[in-house]
Amino acid sequence: MLERLDYVRLAPRRILDAGCGPARDAGGLQRRYGAPVFALDSALAVLPRRRWIDGILGTRTLPVCADLERLPFAEGSFELAWSNMALHWVRDPLAALRELERVLAPGGLLMFSALGPDSLKELRAAAGAARVHEFIDMHDLGDMLMAAGFSAPVMDMEMLRIEYESGLRLLADLRASGQTNARRDRPRGLAGRGLRARLERALGGRMQSTYEVIYGHAWKRGAPQAKSIRIFKRIP
Repeated sequence: MLERLDYVRLAPRRILDAGCGPARDAGGLQRRYGAPVFALDSALAVLPRRRWIDGILGTRTLPVCADLERLPFAEGSFELAWSNMALHWVRDPLAALRELERVLAPGGLLMFSALGPDSLKELRAAAGAARVHEFIDMHDLGDMLMAAGFSAPVMDMEMLRIEYESGLRLLADLRASGQTNARRDRPRGLAGRGLRARLERALGGRMQSTYEVIYGHAWKRGAPQAKSIRIFKRIP
């Protein structure tokens, strides 16, 4: 994701890291642009505990706990909106993209990555579709960008395959990285020993796991304009 910015001419005054998790990308964005990063995530526990200042560059990371579908910022607040591996967890991705378009300044850039529908297909085949998160198709994301008002969207994709020594090691890896099933029709009760035994039989040996990684970027329509100093907006 950061390497893709090498091909973009941009000088943002403020950056939004949307769905940042523990804000691992903030340092790289600050070093590249020397601009403050607003690190936003809906999970308070994963955010940095306090804002911190880069001692070399003097730039800031400011943690914000809020929902991607309801951003607490004024229109035109950012020149760069960055979202790395977050959009596939959102209940209404179109609503999130509309919010990202709203808070971008004219001429601002949205850059994102997400997982596509072939991700974890081996686990889905073993556990059943309802027990594995449902990911968004690349073409659907492109259509949503247009519907949200963005211009010149560019989408591409790569397939990654990771080999695990066992299927249970894959499950442990997903748990450790915080990956879960957020689909609305997921089973709500305990899975029971039957599912575990079935997974052990299906995934017990050495296996590969597929990850379809989608990359996209698009621009806010209009020419860059002078910016207001008001960043946060009131949300009723």
